[in-house]
Amino acid sequence: MPVFDNHEYLTEEEKRLKEDRNRTKYWKKWGPYVAERQWATGKSSQRPADGDAWSHFPHEHARSRTYRWGEDGIAGVCDTHGLQNIAFSFWNEKDAFLKERLFGLSNPQGNHGESIKEAHFHVDNTPHSYMKYLYKYPQAEFPYEDLIKENARRGRTDKEYQILDTGVFEDNRYWDIFIETAKEDDDPDELLFRVTAWNRGPDPAPLHIIPQMWFRNTWAWGREPESTKPSLQAVGDNLVKSQHHQLGERYLLLSPSPGVGPSGEDVHPKLIFTENDTNTELLYKVPNKQPYVKDGFHRYIVDGEKEAVNPAQTGTKSAAWFTFNEAGGVAPGECAVVVRFRFSKKNTDYLDEEEFDDLMDKKKEEADDFYYRISPLPMADDLRNIQRQAFAGMMWCKQHYLFIWDEWANGDPAQPPPPPERKNIRNQTWKHLHCDDILSMPDSWEYPFFAAWDTSFHCITLAMIDPEFAKKQLDLFTREWYCHPNGQLPAYEWNFSDVNPPVHAWATFRVFKIERKLYGRQDLDFLERVFQKLLINFTWWVNRKDVEGKNVFEGGFLGLDNIGLFNRSEPLPTGGTLEQADSTGWMAFYCLNMLNMALELAKHRRIYEDIASKFFEHFILISDAMTFRMGQKDEKSLWNDEDGFYYDAISWGGPWIQQLPVRSLVGLIPLYATLTLEPELINKLPSFKKRVEWFMQNREDVAERTMFSIRKRGKGNRILLSLVNEERLTKILQRMLDEDEFLSEHGIRSLSKYHKEHPFSMDVNGQTFKVGYVPGDSDTGLFGGNSNWRGPIWLCVNFLLVESLQRFYLFFGQSLQVECPVGSGEYMHLGHVAEEIQHRLQHLFARDDNGRRSINGGNDVLDYDENWRDYLWFYEFFDGDSGRGLGATHQCGWTGLIAKMIHDTGVSCRLPHTPRTPRIGMAHYFDDIFHRHAGGTQTPKTPRSPHHLRRNSTTRSISARSDFEFNGLDDDKELTDDEATSPVDRRRSVTSSVVGLSNGSAREREETDQHLQNYITSQLERLKQERSEGEADGLVVPGGEEFEATATP
Repeated sequence: MPVFDNHEYLTEEEKRLKEDRNRTKYWKKWGPYVAERQWATGKSSQRPADGDAWSHFPHEHARSRTYRWGEDGIAGVCDTHGLQNIAFSFWNEKDAFLKERLFGLSNPQGNHGESIKEAHFHVDNTPHSYMKYLYKYPQAEFPYEDLIKENARRGRTDKEYQILDTGVFEDNRYWDIFIETAKEDDDPDELLFRVTAWNRGPDPAPLHIIPQMWFRNTWAWGREPESTKPSLQAVGDNLVKSQHHQLGERYLLLSPSPGVGPSGEDVHPKLIFTENDTNTELLYKVPNKQPYVKDGFHRYIVDGEKEAVNPAQTGTKSAAWFTFNEAGGVAPGECAVVVRFRFSKKNTDYLDEEEFDDLMDKKKEEADDFYYRISPLPMADDLRNIQRQAFAGMMWCKQHYLFIWDEWANGDPAQPPPPPERKNIRNQTWKHLHCDDILSMPDSWEYPFFAAWDTSFHCITLAMIDPEFAKKQLDLFTREWYCHPNGQLPAYEWNFSDVNPPVHAWATFRVFKIERKLYGRQDLDFLERVFQKLLINFTWWVNRKDVEGKNVFEGGFLGLDNIGLFNRSEPLPTGGTLEQADSTGWMAFYCLNMLNMALELAKHRRIYEDIASKFFEHFILISDAMTFRMGQKDEKSLWNDEDGFYYDAISWGGPWIQQLPVRSLVGLIPLYATLTLEPELINKLPSFKKRVEWFMQNREDVAERTMFSIRKRGKGNRILLSLVNEERLTKILQRMLDEDEFLSEHGIRSLSKYHKEHPFSMDVNGQTFKVGYVPGDSDTGLFGGNSNWRGPIWLCVNFLLVESLQRFYLFFGQSLQVECPVGSGEYMHLGHVAEEIQHRLQHLFARDDNGRRSINGGNDVLDYDENWRDYLWFYEFFDGDSGRGLGATHQCGWTGLIAKMIHDTGVSCRLPHTPRTPRIGMAHYFDDIFHRHAGGTQTPKTPRSPHHLRRNSTTRSISARSDFEFNGLDDDKELTDDEATSPVDRRRSVTSSVVGLSNGSAREREETDQHLQNYITSQLERLKQERSEGEADGLVVPGGEEFEATATP
């Protein structure tokens, strides 16, 4: 589906996405939508007065208490409404209960807030024909108490105590458990599951694998008739029948597992059943309404309570218990435990394992082909692996989210009524809210709820692989069952009324442009529909956050938590109003993105020229107010000319204003408000052109001091709209590109390192408020203490800075060069500065020449162990000095932006800690790549097949297959120089022998490969030209055509 050389070829996964888009087949009906945590969420709290969901619904309740609003599990799959769920549980014969869900600390328990304490990885995922998940399960007793007690002992200046610190993985005494899910070629309702477990330790060890299938409890609340209650029932030794009034009749068919003990006998599953109902007797000393409850499997398997499961083998929750403990358990190394089963509409009692494994292999190869064509240019294998796992994490973080305000506030007919004060606290004005959708979550465990501005960043990466899903996310938040009638977008579950930065318009236009660039589709209906709703949201911002009509905005914390001297969500202890440089910068940015969208729409409907004129003029007024306020002599504004930086300021009305000189992202965010206008586009829109010219003539004073210059044209005769002129831009960049201030080895810090030695403080009414440079975890409890904007690196804001620099480059070209880093003597244009920052961000994840990844913080196991080193965690933020990963570990939302950066600049990314190559050396490097990969007219060769998990029909054991790599990795084999001769050769393609192609398909693929080769050749030629000083004027910024309205698509 990505278009190369004006040629479109659909991979198998893209064909499925097209069928889903055209609604001919519902390929996304089943997916990885089960949350990794439902306990202790905001909506689960029954005590609205204090909102303490952590203590109201703790982890120890989760196995015995029914969830009201969703389900959770390990590697879970469910339908789009979370009605029927399949997930996995394990037992090592040491733990006091089954490992049924992932464990972490609550906010009060953690020394840096809530934090997961597990080792799991999102290895692979397409949308969603193939999924792969890795869980590392200790063979010793899981250290629940040790993690709780040690983290409680530590303070905010100490590092978190993680599961790797406990010693539970010493001597490799753990299981690598790979969980794969695939769908049949032509039927999205046919799901295959395979679990492969490897004993990494030195001795035999027992393992119990217990896949579970259950229904979300919809019957206990008094909202459905008893006749609609679903059921599960054993109809054979290895077959479970499922009946649901919405999903229909389905069957779970299990295959015996190959024996791994001395006897060689197969391991047959034992089917057990219970009900997904709360154990009220255990939790509340209230007799259970019936004997079989949610925690029945724990009590039956671990405690040996035979009466805990239903002997009639029926219920709403079922499990298949596979026991691998013969002769002390599974031997290490050479043996793999394998569990296979199918979830199907077909009532059959036979599972063909050879066919099953071939289909799994095929789906893996199709996933390889799909992802290769997203980023076909040559790049390091390590970067390609990072990108692939970032994409996978984006997919695994899609979850079913259910929240209906009316039912939450008023309670359920069959349950005790909620406390009356629930209706009068947070979220009380969101009575219209009705969420029952698949949403992209910021983190699969720590943040199992949407956050509006996070979602906007998610959609950039999602648009590369599934534009339809990305567009739906952005559209949903503007629909009437999400967006408030007053125009405000919901922020997040804990407080929908909080104010997030207004990035929705930016994300909408970027997704529109990404889809058009990568896939050749132009969805104007999407653009227009969201644009019209955003007009209401823009008006809400203007009316609510600029109450005096000065075009200088407030906004509160704006997603930056503890970045300010004061809590920006509360009234100032000084009195007065906080005028925020970032809030005003965000609104100018919002204006320009609405302008961009209006200009794009005006190419098709001229009525939008008037709206474009409105946003053009509004931007000019915001820009003028941010710098000149009332236009009076010697007045103070948010700009400090002496420091060359923007600051927040406290205003007491009139001329009474005091700047708060904290050098933070607050002063960099005004750079986001940048836009270039092509003269060809303006000439095509006569009404807009006329209005711009009128404004220049009649408001020349405002226009000239707030625009770089509408008369001075830049590269390509472009016009620049920006909050900063060249002088101010240069001053800000002098601080941003100084390694003693904002620039680190791994990107741009959120607070200048200057404040390490020069913290800023203010005494107010006997209380001291202070901001200092803290590169790692937060040293305060502000906003929960689990994030920090006083020094660490955050990818989302870096991504916007990179785009801003690219926009500036589109205007200035080679004419503006700055020293980068400051003091290095190396000058470069802003396009190269943007690329340099992207490379530094990639260095967070990429191995350096010593084999270390900065995100791992020097941990030898994560860096060097063969069973850990190729798997990555995508952290929420990163240490401003070392790059060590911090916060949530599966923040694949905005940290997943690294996939886009690798796509744009991975081909030129050097190793971390390698000195930046001089330009002449880079030119030689690209010339070398060009000749090795793009020279001549060579015909792409058929790629080799990767290692397949081919079944041995005699033993049915994975370990007996000679072509399987025992480290569990599928596609990280080192390639020799001969093997790497062509990027097309290196593609893992469905042209392998497992898939097989007809003569016609083979010819189509050959033609497609030639077009792909032509594309690679042209792109490498472009990059070669970009590095050539002699042809610098022809330089093109990667992705530059993606973010501006242009005269032609």
